[in-house]
Amino acid sequence: MGIRIVESSFLKSAVNPKDYPSSEFADIAFVGKSNVGKSSLLNSILGRKSIAKTSGKPGKTRLVNFFLVRFKHSENDELEGFVNFIDLPGYGYAKVSKGERESWKKMMRSYFGERVQLRGVILLVDIRHKADEKDLVMAQMLEEYNIPYLITATKSDKIPVTKAKGYLDELAKRFNIDRGSITAVSSLKKKGIERVIGWIESLIL
Repeated sequence: MGIRIVESSFLKSAVNPKDYPSSEFADIAFVGKSNVGKSSLLNSILGRKSIAKTSGKPGKTRLVNFFLVRFKHSENDELEGFVNFIDLPGYGYAKVSKGERESWKKMMRSYFGERVQLRGVILLVDIRHKADEKDLVMAQMLEEYNIPYLITATKSDKIPVTKAKGYLDELAKRFNIDRGSITAVSSLKKKGIERVIGWIESLIL
């Protein structure tokens, strides 16, 4: 049927499950290394300029941020629904203490393990770089909790179109999945956004 997002609003930030907003709607979460373009992708999907804060400073997002999103069905404007988008803390930044890294792991496991309405996670990687151990650990964590996830290769506008296949092949090999399972996106040029929305739609309708 197809959906189009018509409205979004920030709900709250939290660390502990007891502080998560209660909701009858499904969660779709976004996660990736710091500066992978997570906030830019969120803003692009939502059609907003800065609802999710972007920053050149790695590790800006240290909280679990909740957004309420209203959508309508493309074929029937009278049908609408709601979904929560969750901006999870970035990982992989070097200048943090061991204690902060452990705190991050605890926060992720609490969210993945206790948020019963979580339907899927969009795992972002930079198309220009090989997925490192932290990305693989995140994928393994999602599989451990049996959470569906979509690997999304960001910043595809930063490489020549003729080289995209090679970069995607490398990522697919690293994650041990088919290249067709990875979605290349460009928040700047709005490429691949519809495919991401389509994946979200398949989980919430």
